Amino acid sequence: MPVLHSPRRDARLLLVLLAAAALHTVPAAPAAADEPGWTAEPAAGTAAARPGGARPYFYLEGAPAAVLEDRLALTNTTDQERTVTLRGADAYNTADGALAVRPAAPAPGGEPAPAPAPGAASAPGAVSTPGAGSWFSFGAGATVKIPPRTRAVVPFTVTVPPASSPGDHPAAVIAAEAGREVGVRVHLRVSGPTLAALTVEDVAVRGRGAASVVAYTLVNRGNVALAPELDIRAEGAFGEVPGRGPRSVPVELLPGQRVELTEPWPGAPVLDRVRVTVTVTAPGGARAAGAASAWLVPWRAAGWTGLGLLGLGGTALGALFLVRGRRPRRDPADGGAAGGPSGTPGARTPAPEHELTGASR
Repeated sequence: MPVLHSPRRDARLLLVLLAAAALHTVPAAPAAADEPGWTAEPAAGTAAARPGGARPYFYLEGAPAAVLEDRLALTNTTDQERTVTLRGADAYNTADGALAVRPAAPAPGGEPAPAPAPGAASAPGAVSTPGAGSWFSFGAGATVKIPPRTRAVVPFTVTVPPASSPGDHPAAVIAAEAGREVGVRVHLRVSGPTLAALTVEDVAVRGRGAASVVAYTLVNRGNVALAPELDIRAEGAFGEVPGRGPRSVPVELLPGQRVELTEPWPGAPVLDRVRVTVTVTAPGGARAAGAASAWLVPWRAAGWTGLGLLGLGGTALGALFLVRGRRPRRDPADGGAAGGPSGTPGARTPAPEHELTGASR
């Protein structure tokens, strides 16, 4: 029997179907509150460009007193004008090895910029100079207004001071607007002798069992950035134990910087005395090693074992005192007891003394 639908019911059904289709076909709009609405990157078509013109960072090299040039591309992806300010900044390693840049100006009472690690090596005759971030100049382009849906190319220069030390001077170009910042790395090298050198310090083993880690500190003692590789060897009381084979460390260690790192050691023995040697190498001939000894003991199990032995010893000692307390005590007045005067009952008769001579009796 056919089903008949009234026009009102059909219209209601159609609205329901359209609403359901809209829910399934219209994607949710992405949250754009955290997006700056513009991008900053090295401009294409300049020196050291990759195939296709795209560059992930700037690479500049020149002798002391040289003036180096490059261009930054700013793209406004929104429908409103953007005002972006530009500056240069020094780059450095944080304590855990991440890359960071110094702020535009030190905040009142804020943390001072990190100083180079003590003992960092430098080329002969090097003179301390301001950070590379102060070498950048954007001229009239330090503040750029970018129209909607427009790409602006801003030239800048890097003036290397005459007394600059040779080697790498990590820096970045920072673009900022309304509290948001975008940084573009600048690999800046001053021509001259280079030295790749590092040290491994503060080696220690932390944790137990599968949760064990090897902690160590790397210090770049040279004047070039390093891409270190790590190798961990361990010797136990009964010979070599599994360590960690050679592997790359996910850190770019900048000149004069110190980083504190940890390496998981899931193969650490549960009970042993080990000597761990951490060897680090890097391109350019840098090589260093550090070592430390440690007892790997399951302290919880050892604690329970010690408590058990202590309880067993206490039980044995208590039983000994109990047995000694139950031993019968003899009265000296009883016969056969410990000696009294001679001729009295129970008196002990001393054994006759014999004279020792060479003749038989």
